[in-house]
Amino acid sequence: MNNKRIVVLGGGESGVGAAILAKVKGFDVFLSDMGTIATHYKEALDQYEIEWEEGHHTEQLILNATEVVKSPGIPPTAPLIRKLVELGTPVISEIEFAGRYTDAKMVCITGSNGKTTTTLLTYHILKNAGLNVGLAGNVGKSLAWQVATVKHDVYVIELSSFQLENMYDFKADVAVIMNITPDHMDRYDYQMQNYVKAKFRIINNLTSEDALIYWQDDPVITEQLKHVTTQARLFPFSEEHEGSETAAWVDDDNLLVFNTPTEHLNMPRADLALSGLHNLFNSMAAGLSACLMNVRKEDIRRSLSDFEGVEHRLEFVAEIDSVRYINDSKATNVNSCWYALESMPDTKSTVLILGGKDKGNDYSEIEPLVSQRVKAIVAMGKDNSKIMEFFNGKVPVLVSTSSLEEAVAECRRAAAPGDTVLLSPCCASFDLFKSYEDRGTQFKNVVKALK
Repeated sequence: MNNKRIVVLGGGESGVGAAILAKVKGFDVFLSDMGTIATHYKEALDQYEIEWEEGHHTEQLILNATEVVKSPGIPPTAPLIRKLVELGTPVISEIEFAGRYTDAKMVCITGSNGKTTTTLLTYHILKNAGLNVGLAGNVGKSLAWQVATVKHDVYVIELSSFQLENMYDFKADVAVIMNITPDHMDRYDYQMQNYVKAKFRIINNLTSEDALIYWQDDPVITEQLKHVTTQARLFPFSEEHEGSETAAWVDDDNLLVFNTPTEHLNMPRADLALSGLHNLFNSMAAGLSACLMNVRKEDIRRSLSDFEGVEHRLEFVAEIDSVRYINDSKATNVNSCWYALESMPDTKSTVLILGGKDKGNDYSEIEPLVSQRVKAIVAMGKDNSKIMEFFNGKVPVLVSTSSLEEAVAECRRAAAPGDTVLLSPCCASFDLFKSYEDRGTQFKNVVKALK
């Protein structure tokens, strides 16, 4: 047994995976969760003979840790984390911990929006090309759990700002920043730069052999790149060719072009499985990642054209009484809702459901699209006052509701044949739902019950 004591805080997918890896590596391991640990995670901990507790933190069993692995949902301001920092105890993320025990190539993707679709699309391309690839981070199974139990040559990892906060020596081989717009401002003292710095931790430790892929027209990314140094090779993408540095763009013949030092390929934009401007960018980032992993052209083209999309992201649910219902529950911030509205018809034919746990939202970003495309807003949440105040007088119909069933009923009342009801809430789901997945699933069930 290694003398080092690893304490894991949080008993979800990330924490349990970290605990299992620590146990496999011979450490003294203890896991603690203030909430309730799901049954299947308890069973996994027991299987590996890992000590655990739920419903409280026993400080004498935690403050004696050599190192602490913190689940991403626990903020750095939590009293227990502050005590550990005061003691000088290293506090790291599960991704940081897992990275110590694998030499696999790492394709790491972050951004305020689009990162899940890009991650799943990149994984889809690499897997279909025959690579031994794992899916980890915010999607898939815990990276640490996989490192402990299976052997992959490559991992595609979705990284949130929360996960990036406690990463220090971990290194990506391909780092992707999709975009940076205000999100989780409540976590970052309502200071945008704090959030930007967290996102940019993804470029830590990149070498001249590594790559950074990013959206060339994102003002926040381009500004931050002026103030940081990286040895990485840069591969920006853009809707249009913007100079020799642009690595992916759409040409005058509507061909999607990828251009890297080792690969040049193109394909008709119309052949992409995913439509909309946001999905063009997602496809560009995934395609560039695949080029840099030396995937064959025909495999990239095929996978970009047959990918089936992501649940809860602009997901068609049903057409009822000639009204289309779209589930975009994954839109937990304003910019994500902007992309959803951008893909709607340029007429006042959208009934938009907004609401949930506000994270410091500024709705002015979507105001122009709302005025062009939205005929009604149905607010759905425990406290709709901010939405009602901001959009008062800016849409023909504005209604406040406090349940999903009530919201869908109001949408049905406001919609006419040919309209679209769009759930794209701009907010986190935790006021009325367990998660954005729970919100999206309940929405689909309520809609399908209308038939």
